Amino acid sequence: MQRTFALRRHKAIGCDPMISDFTMRWPALFDVTEINAEFKRITTIPLQSKFLSQLDLYSANLLKMFESTTGQKGKQLKALTNNMDTDDIDAGRDLLIKGLCLYLNEDPGDLVQEFIDVDEMIVEGAIEKTTMGIFTLKNTASEDDVRIVLDGVTVIQDLETVAFASAMLLGLIYSLNLSYPKKLSCTFEVLQKIIMELDGGVLSYKAQSLKTKLHQCE
Repeated sequence: MQRTFALRRHKAIGCDPMISDFTMRWPALFDVTEINAEFKRITTIPLQSKFLSQLDLYSANLLKMFESTTGQKGKQLKALTNNMDTDDIDAGRDLLIKGLCLYLNEDPGDLVQEFIDVDEMIVEGAIEKTTMGIFTLKNTASEDDVRIVLDGVTVIQDLETVAFASAMLLGLIYSLNLSYPKKLSCTFEVLQKIIMELDGGVLSYKAQSLKTKLHQCE
């Protein structure tokens, strides 16, 4: 994969290929280990460790911001954080990702689609209609399955958490030179520029406001 890196970057940036082309030509690119490696080749920054550690670093301040929010959005955030188990780090991270979407006036359902005890055929139908997103399948008869979907295709599955899947999705966006979905542009901007501290010199109004409030909560 290291030897073919330049060729992949040329194809991703210059040829605007279909996801199916990449899955067939470089299937290893859709492995968690390789996504981490590819992201570091592009940015020189470790993806998984930095994403999760930064999310933990900002967690207390994000919760303060959520709790101080008023109006309908405040009610939605409080309903979300009321379900947070402070002893479960993974569940807390997942709720922070969803709360971040809400706080930025974006729909968490556009990022994460949840299915509980649903027939696989229904899930596959929803996947085919999805350009980019995370699917969580909860089944009382088996362990939860978290998947990443691109262009109507499941490219990774059997992930453990939404936060981890969000990190891997960000890595794939960089690796494949994909655009952020318009409905989630602010959320991904914050994940990129504030959480990962990449290209953070210029921020949108929403992202700058969030960054300012994060530091005010310190």
